[in-house]
Amino acid sequence: MTPAARQAAAIEILDRWAQGQPIEAGLTGWARASRFAGSKDREAVRDLVFQAVRRRRSAAALGGGETGRALVLGLARADGQAPDWTGAGYGPAALDDAELALCAAPLPDLPRGMALDCPDWLLPAFDAALGAQTDATLSLMRDRAPVFVRVNTARARPVDVLADLARDGIAAQPHPLAPTALVITENPRRLRTTDAYLTGRFELQDAASQAVALDFARHVPPGSAVLDYCAGGGGKALALAAAGLSITAHDANPARMKDLPERAERAGARVTILPGAASGPWGAILADAPCSGSGSWRRAPEAKWTLTPERLADLTAIQDQILAECAQLSAPGAVIGYATCSLLRAENEDRITAFLASRPGWALEFQRRLGPLDGGDGFFLAVLRRN
Repeated sequence: MTPAARQAAAIEILDRWAQGQPIEAGLTGWARASRFAGSKDREAVRDLVFQAVRRRRSAAALGGGETGRALVLGLARADGQAPDWTGAGYGPAALDDAELALCAAPLPDLPRGMALDCPDWLLPAFDAALGAQTDATLSLMRDRAPVFVRVNTARARPVDVLADLARDGIAAQPHPLAPTALVITENPRRLRTTDAYLTGRFELQDAASQAVALDFARHVPPGSAVLDYCAGGGGKALALAAAGLSITAHDANPARMKDLPERAERAGARVTILPGAASGPWGAILADAPCSGSGSWRRAPEAKWTLTPERLADLTAIQDQILAECAQLSAPGAVIGYATCSLLRAENEDRITAFLASRPGWALEFQRRLGPLDGGDGFFLAVLRRN
């Protein structure tokens, strides 16, 4: 496919997104209907679509609208390019007079929220959470996130996995956020086909997520039984199992854990799946609570534009409920690890303050906030101990 044909495909998918179709569904549908597209074409279209969603506000401002065509045109303008659209072949229709005038004009100075591709209503919340780092953080989140793997230390050492990846033409290097973390610098899309992945020597997991799991593990005696209360896909459950803990995985929606047994078998990890309600008491509970995902919007940029004040209020209520449920399941002397992949104080520090204010028998033992400027996604962890 030519660059123009790839842009035309991205425009089609973005238009469907604007009509309510999820991005992943649009990409899958286009790929199935476009058998002529090779793997590099599919990767290029995917990258272009996700970049347009990450930069929706600035691209719309520079492209003259919210249509897929305008968003792709806006990205091209931001890169200092005039699209070579002639209408020939599979490319987009030729630029009209208004679009030609846009491309000829100098780039305007955009308002702060637009330039940072952030909803205006969230800017004060980011400022409150990040302070002087707000603009640098949001600027970084306008681009694709790095790809990380977690070395499964139950089966390999980081140096061994580095050698495995090098043999498969994948360049990687250690990352300081976690001793198990490797950042992939070349050919990340080959990872899932490597022998090292298929034999459970590593898992794909963000470096900050790895750091949070290891931070929690340090507050739990070796070999302890841990309830992963909001296990989801099980990334942290597997990381904790590799750290030598005995993991029971639970989720309010058990369907979210459907891939966990296969992942655990591949990793050689013993993880017990709890299909029904959890009962206690437990000496250690990790609750990676549902949240806005604002720390991982580089990977899931649609969420940035669907979050509303009302939805945020709903999420904080759910987070309070989860903390209360974990407290009820806790034994005397137990620890609760409360984690989110959010950058917002409303979902992090404010929830811990509210929890402790109503429960004098608990104390904050550890707290850590990580952001994209640290290298990975945005994450928060608080470790609470029952007296």
